[in-house]
Amino acid sequence: MPAFAQKGLGDGVKRDLILILLASLAVVVVLTIVLADSVGIAVRGDLTVRDILAGTFVIAAILAASAHGAQRFYATRRDLVRTRDEARALRRSVLISEAVINAEPQILLHWEQGRGLQFITATLHTVPGLPMAQNELLHFGAWLEPHSADDLKGGLDTLFSAGVPFNLLLRTREGGHIEADGRAAGTRAIVRLRDLVGQKRDLMKIIDQHRQLTRDIQSSRALLDALPAPIWLRGPDGRITWSNEAYVQAVEAESSTQVVERQIELLEKRQRSLLEPSLPHGGAAAPVATQRMQLNMGGERRPHDVLVMPIGEQTATAAFDIAHLARAEAELARLTAANDQTLDRVATGVAIFGADQKLSFFNEAYARLCNLDGAWLETGPTNGEILDRLREQTNLPAVIDYRQWKARLLALYKGGAEFEDWWHLPDGRMFHIVIEQRSDGGVTYLVDDATERFALESRYNAMIDVQRETLDSLKEGVAVFGTDGRLKLFNSSFMQIWQFSRRVLAEAPHIDQVIRHARTIHDDGAAWSRIVGAATAILDQRELIEGQMVRADHSVIDFAATPLPDGATLVTFADVTDAKRYERALIERNEALVAADRLKSQFISHVSYELRTPLTNIIGFGELLATPRTGPLNDKQREYLGDIAGSSKTLLSIIDDILDLATIDAGGLELKPGTVNVHDVIDAAILGVRERAGHARLTLDIAVTDDATTFVGDEARVRQVLYNLLSNAVGFSQPGGTVHVSCWREDGMMTFCIEDQGVGIPKEHQSRVFERFESHSQGSKHRGAGLGLSVVKSLVDLHGGDMALASEPGRGTRVTVRFPENGTKSTLVEGIAKRA
Repeated sequence: MPAFAQKGLGDGVKRDLILILLASLAVVVVLTIVLADSVGIAVRGDLTVRDILAGTFVIAAILAASAHGAQRFYATRRDLVRTRDEARALRRSVLISEAVINAEPQILLHWEQGRGLQFITATLHTVPGLPMAQNELLHFGAWLEPHSADDLKGGLDTLFSAGVPFNLLLRTREGGHIEADGRAAGTRAIVRLRDLVGQKRDLMKIIDQHRQLTRDIQSSRALLDALPAPIWLRGPDGRITWSNEAYVQAVEAESSTQVVERQIELLEKRQRSLLEPSLPHGGAAAPVATQRMQLNMGGERRPHDVLVMPIGEQTATAAFDIAHLARAEAELARLTAANDQTLDRVATGVAIFGADQKLSFFNEAYARLCNLDGAWLETGPTNGEILDRLREQTNLPAVIDYRQWKARLLALYKGGAEFEDWWHLPDGRMFHIVIEQRSDGGVTYLVDDATERFALESRYNAMIDVQRETLDSLKEGVAVFGTDGRLKLFNSSFMQIWQFSRRVLAEAPHIDQVIRHARTIHDDGAAWSRIVGAATAILDQRELIEGQMVRADHSVIDFAATPLPDGATLVTFADVTDAKRYERALIERNEALVAADRLKSQFISHVSYELRTPLTNIIGFGELLATPRTGPLNDKQREYLGDIAGSSKTLLSIIDDILDLATIDAGGLELKPGTVNVHDVIDAAILGVRERAGHARLTLDIAVTDDATTFVGDEARVRQVLYNLLSNAVGFSQPGGTVHVSCWREDGMMTFCIEDQGVGIPKEHQSRVFERFESHSQGSKHRGAGLGLSVVKSLVDLHGGDMALASEPGRGTRVTVRFPENGTKSTLVEGIAKRA
């Protein structure tokens, strides 16, 4: 409390005490007088001394009570004064606080456990994007940018949970900036939002610019990575600092990081030296340069435009594939030349005039039709001069007012629609003239000699009559529907097939009416819908549709809907009932032949099995008779037993081939793939023919390359293939000849080649040597059942391999078979499927 206020309060209290004491003194005086009077009275006999003392005590009590009351009054008044002064001080403090708070535009929020955020003041309204309503302010995600809203929410969470203060620079969705400051005080917290000023505003702008630049860089990198052209950056030292995904793929690297680390170059050293002058030197800015180069990408060398662009201290380089552009430029030049040649060859005269009305181009037809000198036209005369020259030569139609007619033609340079006219020339010719305005202000004259057109029209009408008669003579029903779906043309067969009257069809009914009548004869909704769709559908590309109808009377009608160039649709109907009957008879005959062939195969297979059992007995007993246990044999008997054994084995081999082919045809032959040793399988096959080759004095020449060691296949079947080929080679070779056996690896295949110097095979028989039971001795003593090569072909196909034969009569035969080197089960299955 101020000193003057305390002094004033002391003087008032003293004054009150003096007044109370004076009043008390006055009371005492009065009482004393009263007592004196009372004593006098008492002395006179009315009152006793005791009464007087009692009165005195009462007066003293009254005085004491008055003094106590005065003291209590003083204490109460002092408390009231103190309370009033404190209230005034608090009011003054509140006013000062409000003045301080309201002195700066801001939003002040108070938080207390259990009560949430409460507004203290909200005087900030100048920030763009800041809501005016208090209930919208607390929805931070609605008016703050996403990253700012996330930062503010995170700061509030840590402030309320752990009392951690924060100070954030935030951005609204409309580009405004605010500062958010949060502080904790015990169990309470204060959050203040205010506008940015001074350095903080500048800092926020710098942050925004940095974020924008970061987004721009990320977007640019993403865009560059998405481009199909290789792009890369080089630093001041010439080293690669970044490359896009297309560059990584072009140099066949794993990532851009690997490109930078290993400095993988797309350009050759010679090409980089060509670009060296385009790079900035000594801090001087170099202009953007382009160099056309041949770059090797993906194993193909293609032309590219290499663009070098200095960017500060770095250099950006991009390689654009221009193979398509080069082809397009060449194609454009070719088309331009071809267009000029075409215009010179067309019968229509073409003349192009520029905006200055001078002739800039003409073709030979224009000079010929107009009877104008080409050399004079090359000088570029004006349109008016050409018209005057044509008038002099009487090559213009007769007009009443030539000047007005000429002015009307020349007025087309100033604009207007396409002009079309017919010129009837004095010499009897008729020209069709079309004048079109060009985009450059000039015009184009198209001069067409229509003299023959009118003559052709008469001939055309006569041909149409002949065509109509021809259509009426056809057995196929023909109907042509126009683009509007109405019938334009029909013939008599169409009327007969669907029982129309000529009067109805002559009215050009719509296709819906035609089909409505036809469905009374054959109600095939799907077929008629297809025909309607083909005739009425609006499609960029129409296709031919075909189908067949079987009517209730068992007649068969083939139909087809063919789109015509003019947008119309040709629908044909052919009665193929008789042809279908013949076709059905042929199918039944073919099925009977197939059944007979199957029965033949079953019979051969059955007979082969039946023959094999006694044949095995014959071979066994023959071998038994040849042993010493059955007794000695003379030379003739031993010769007979040898013939029996040889013939039996030959017959057994034939039967085995028949059974193998029957098993293959039935799909029951299963290969047993395994590792096949090339040398072993060749030796095993040669062992079977060595004796025959020795008798014929044949030389077996074997040549196997070092890398031909093993492959995957069925060893027994491979040996059978080689044995059959060697058996044929030995059988058809001349005595004293040579049979060559060779093997090598080629393109993942193991290749075997059997070549003899025998009689050879004529070309007319070579296409049938792999067929069954095809056997030709070709003048040799060898003749088999004709199954060996058929079995070989089947077994090679089962392995997924292939087979080739080359032969020349008198010079021998070469057979080449190839087996997959790394054949798997799937490969062998493919071979089985191929055979099937």
